Amino acid sequence: MEVFYYVVFGVLGIVVAALELSKNNKDRINTSSAFTSFKNNYLVVYSLMMAGDWLQGPYVYYLYSTYGFSKGDIGQLFIAGFGSSMLFGTIVGSLADKQGRKRACVTYCITYILSCITKHSPQYKVLMVGRVLGGIATSLLFSSFESWLVAEHNKRGFEQQWLSITFSKAVFFGNGLVAIIAGLFGNLLVHSFSLGPVAPFDAAACFLAIGMAVILSSWSENYGDPSDNKDLITQFRGAAVAIASDEKIALLGAIQSLFEGSMYTFVFLWTPALSPNDEEIPHGFIFATFMLASMLGSSLASRLLSRSSPKVESYMQIVFLVSAASLLLPIIMASLVAPSKVKGGGISFSGCFQLLGFCVFEACVGLFWPSIMKMRSQYIPEEARSTIMNFFRIPLNIFVCVVLYNVNAFPMTVMFGMCSVFLFIASLLQRRLMMIADKPKTNNWTPLNERETEADPLNV
Repeated sequence: MEVFYYVVFGVLGIVVAALELSKNNKDRINTSSAFTSFKNNYLVVYSLMMAGDWLQGPYVYYLYSTYGFSKGDIGQLFIAGFGSSMLFGTIVGSLADKQGRKRACVTYCITYILSCITKHSPQYKVLMVGRVLGGIATSLLFSSFESWLVAEHNKRGFEQQWLSITFSKAVFFGNGLVAIIAGLFGNLLVHSFSLGPVAPFDAAACFLAIGMAVILSSWSENYGDPSDNKDLITQFRGAAVAIASDEKIALLGAIQSLFEGSMYTFVFLWTPALSPNDEEIPHGFIFATFMLASMLGSSLASRLLSRSSPKVESYMQIVFLVSAASLLLPIIMASLVAPSKVKGGGISFSGCFQLLGFCVFEACVGLFWPSIMKMRSQYIPEEARSTIMNFFRIPLNIFVCVVLYNVNAFPMTVMFGMCSVFLFIASLLQRRLMMIADKPKTNNWTPLNERETEADPLNV
């Protein structure tokens, strides 16, 4: 492995360690022992849930290929996963507001464990069922746990500012440290112990089962709108009214879709961008480097969110602009450096610069997650939190499905340019959100539990 990779990883590790060790009283918020216990319990559960997710990621495509499926067949399986998340996941995830967020989190564990079990079958139809279950689980992961946390935090009477601590630590551990450890552990199972590509999925199921046991034994139930007279259609309609009547919620949803759409597109593009001529690159080590960069971003977010200034609505404009600039690097390098026609070998000079830019983008991802969680906790109404958060994922899943379907139809520079444009638009929308953040809503939205369905029929 080239020294370059070690240098980048080492520098990022030193910076992250320095940031964490150099925190002073200004960077820390004084909390209570009760909150610390609550926070640690959530972090343990969230880390176990993310371990179950991260263990699978690097081996999904590899497993399908070992079963002999073509690139087109595998693409259809991935599209089925995102389509399932958009359709079935939105419905199941939205039920959390009415049926209970704890119950939805347990459903996530069961659904993802079943998805892992299907990986033992080489039958295409069984694997397709597994992708559908995985898509449902993904929607639950990115809505139900956060919804439970915010509601439980408020129910226990903790200060609102303390939420930012849990958010930043969840991203630091769950999306950073756990991802690195999961990647190394999966590599150990598959290559060192020679247990085969199914082994990480079995390990993921074990972690999910442990997390489910912790949830069942230590979490209490909370709801958004538990009333019996609200069916799913009314719930969806109420969430749509909430988005349409509050510009802040609408802006937040658009910002989230634009950034996450660019992020998922980047996941598909970084490998061919760094190895356009089949250069030999250490995918696992680069992935770990990206996760370390994400930890750097979440550590910065922890400092920023602990202070009253700058506000999250303000600094996120810069984050989106920096992320847009970082994804322009492949386009810039393509125009400045003549493409090599030599096949194989190590990473190119252009690839080294792009890798550094991609690390900057991953740091922005680390900043994005706790910051968007903080803004969602401020602007999304509690009684429809899970439903609205799943609504936000609909355009994201449509976008990713379109990109997957047409990934070979456009040059890579066009795809990166599109992502940069989306991120620039997100910055403009973030500026608008900052301008109206302190303004009261012009349109009053009646909460779902106060709305009389008979007085407001569906057909008008």
